[in-house]
Amino acid sequence: MGRLFGTDGVRGIANSSLSCELAMKLGRAAAMVLSNNSRRRPLFVIGMDTRISSEMLSSALTAGLCSVGADVMLLGVVPTPAVAYLIGKYKADAGIMISASHNSAEYNGIKMFSGDGYKLPDVLEEEIESIVIDNSKEFSPVEGADVGKVTYAENAVKYYVEHLTSTVPNSLEGIKIAVDCANGSASMTAQYLMEQLGADATILFDTPDGININENCGSTHLENLSKYVVENKMDIGIAFDGDADRCLCVDENGQLIDGDQIMAMCALDMKERGKLAKSTAIGTVLTNLGFVKFCESNDINFIATKVGDRYVLEEMLLEEYNFGGEQSGHIIFRDFATTGDGELTAIQVLSLIKRSGKKVSELAKAMTKYPQVSINVQVSQEGKVQFYTNSNVKESIDVAKQRLIDKGRIVVRPSGTEPKIRVMVECFDEKLMNEIATNVAEVIKKELGEL
Repeated sequence: MGRLFGTDGVRGIANSSLSCELAMKLGRAAAMVLSNNSRRRPLFVIGMDTRISSEMLSSALTAGLCSVGADVMLLGVVPTPAVAYLIGKYKADAGIMISASHNSAEYNGIKMFSGDGYKLPDVLEEEIESIVIDNSKEFSPVEGADVGKVTYAENAVKYYVEHLTSTVPNSLEGIKIAVDCANGSASMTAQYLMEQLGADATILFDTPDGININENCGSTHLENLSKYVVENKMDIGIAFDGDADRCLCVDENGQLIDGDQIMAMCALDMKERGKLAKSTAIGTVLTNLGFVKFCESNDINFIATKVGDRYVLEEMLLEEYNFGGEQSGHIIFRDFATTGDGELTAIQVLSLIKRSGKKVSELAKAMTKYPQVSINVQVSQEGKVQFYTNSNVKESIDVAKQRLIDKGRIVVRPSGTEPKIRVMVECFDEKLMNEIATNVAEVIKKELGEL
């Protein structure tokens, strides 16, 4: 992981650690690295979520790009996967999304995509970082007619929604759906998408005001959606995060259906239809053991990567696999998209419900979840680095692993996007599971926590 880029772009408190000055430098560096030595003037598309700081950072990025001769097409508020798709639609050299995903409004982030619509590999991120931090290359400002031009995209949402609807062969008529847009990017697309597919959908949390993104709503706060589904006798509830690149669901009883369960029901359906490439599904080291057992029972090969949908995708590209994702709801259907897409995931699940005639709770029984607990420990930035060398933390994790032999497992890792250490324990003995997770978290807090 780099000094600026985490597992999902550059992220920080807007106008503080993620300043306008940094955004401008990132724009200049991105133009130098991602222009692909084009003979024409390079074109970047920029999308954003609904945070109050997104316009500010978009302006700074745009200024940086134009100052070194790149043209910019502004997409407005769109989901992150829309940016990835529209790069090709508008024949751009690269794309940038301004979003901090599921984080609260004071955060923001910058995610970059190459000309093929994929998130940048480490080598390109490192090159951009070296220009920004180490001044490894001098910026070459241009003048006069060589300054980049800014245009505004027409029909960006329309083109993206048309692409999504093309992936579903049947109408969604007859399914009662509640959709939580997290007051984020999906607020601009979900209603239109559901209408195009004939769905009976109630759209919730679609009134962004700049500061209410992810606030008691979205994929990290499912309580209100769950209550609404039960009280209004809906067939399913769907929740997106701030930039709509992830999707979680609740069934007709208000029970959570997480990314692993979504993957199980979709992988089984794809395999039965001959659509699961090489009968393989890609997950991460945090994928629930229940999904691993599901794969074993259904003759599906399972491969685990590091945490982060970018690493899932890298593995998919390596061997031409077409399906993978994370428990958090980042699901990649590579036949249709180059990155995780919450709305694409949602309509694939809805299409499965319609074709099968089954309730979503029945489909979710494809796998049995192992009990799992996760504890996030707030640490300093220095604490994230010291995690790898602190002997007391290492000893506590080793003791935990010994206690979990033949019973479960523990995964402890620094967050790729926040100043946190994440502790995850799986074990059918829930008392032991919670005890071990709490013990390790307390050691981390004592050794690495903020003073």
